[in-house]
Amino acid sequence: MFTGIVEELGRLAELKMGADSGVITIEAGEVLKGTQLGDSIAVNGVCLTARSFGDGTFSADVMPETIRKSNLGNLKRGDVVNLERALTLSARLGGHLMLGHVDATGKVLSIRPEGNAMLYTFSAPGEIRRYLLPQGSVGIDGISLTIARLESDNFSVSLIPHTVKVTTLGHNPVGYEVNLEADVLGKYVEKIIRGGLPGGQGEGGLTLEKLAERGFL
Repeated sequence: MFTGIVEELGRLAELKMGADSGVITIEAGEVLKGTQLGDSIAVNGVCLTARSFGDGTFSADVMPETIRKSNLGNLKRGDVVNLERALTLSARLGGHLMLGHVDATGKVLSIRPEGNAMLYTFSAPGEIRRYLLPQGSVGIDGISLTIARLESDNFSVSLIPHTVKVTTLGHNPVGYEVNLEADVLGKYVEKIIRGGLPGGQGEGGLTLEKLAERGFL
């Protein structure tokens, strides 16, 4: 798990994709400290497993499914990426719990100043839209952010200058594709209410009538 608090900006050194797998190599510094083979590192919000280390770099396997569901396949050598090591039980939870599993990708629709902040608006694909709510949490390229405004097909977040400076959002323009991860708590609530998997599969969902029968209302 991750918190969505970016530890540093890394740079893509290399991305090699074969017919059924690939290897990504990232230049980094801070996230290499104490990291061992097999440890998890979030790259733009994608949980990857360190398979080898070089001089100031780490490499990780990338599956075709990861390329299809994330923006990693669009990266070019020298592009900056958000990096975060996996959460430890003794760490502060400064953001919100994130799994590093991308639900969908969206695009930066607009960027405009708002007082001492910058208001970023992103498209909201159907796969993630139902989990979004005003003042709720969302992961954008591995950054834990709070939804400031929510429309039918887009949402906005307000970024303080520090976030703009230390994350990829300060480097990428309108039209850039970002990885989106919904708050996992919303997915569990949906599953409980529907009584099955997201989408309505299964039986015996939670209803107001059932809560009343058990004395909760």
